[in-house]
Amino acid sequence: MTAFDPRSIARNLLRETGTGALSSLTPGGGAPYGSLVATATAQDGAPLFLLSGLALHTRNILADPRAALLLATADAGDPLQSPRLSLGGTLTPSEAAADRRRYLARHPDAEDYAGFKDFAVYKLTISTVHLVAGFGRIADLAPDELLTDLADAAALVAAETDILSHLNSDHAATLKLYATRLCNEPETQDWQAIGCDPDGLDIRSKAKVRRINFLQRTTSPDGVRLQLKTLAEKARQTAIE
Repeated sequence: MTAFDPRSIARNLLRETGTGALSSLTPGGGAPYGSLVATATAQDGAPLFLLSGLALHTRNILADPRAALLLATADAGDPLQSPRLSLGGTLTPSEAAADRRRYLARHPDAEDYAGFKDFAVYKLTISTVHLVAGFGRIADLAPDELLTDLADAAALVAAETDILSHLNSDHAATLKLYATRLCNEPETQDWQAIGCDPDGLDIRSKAKVRRINFLQRTTSPDGVRLQLKTLAEKARQTAIE
């Protein structure tokens, strides 16, 4: 059995999962209300949502921003033996252009209605993290153990769109190599880079997202290039073996 690494499991689950159960509090009595929502992540990993002001969960959030999000894998087999991540915190609107861009990169079909006046991007500010990864594999994490520190990565944050554009226009074959050799995905799928941060790269094929973790943290565009080159070499070596 592989060693239990709760931080790695939680981070990958956060970045790769595209839907979750959002719990909000109804006004008055405060009874919990659960709803299925599509999720994405900000560059630091904070969960993002595109919510309609007409939805009951949004009206609940505007009255009381406290919320919880449950993310779970959809692997075959016993779901209670698969990892799931419970996040608690406060949910507030985000005006950041990068948050909107990253949400739509994760869910491109949302472009059809994202411009409607009643829709807005919301971000969850995480205060509690609880991971259940199977029997006896349970851990509470601090938010800063889950999220990616961007304090020293201003150059990388600013260059994210350029990095993604370059990868998608000039390195489609390499993205596919990452997916097939590092993530054991089928050869038949094509992949697109949708997010980059100091800890890794997110790639998408239709509704599926896979996390390509860097071998070491990097905070600059040049550092990203070096990490991606090293990962490509590792993937090619895996193909040879």
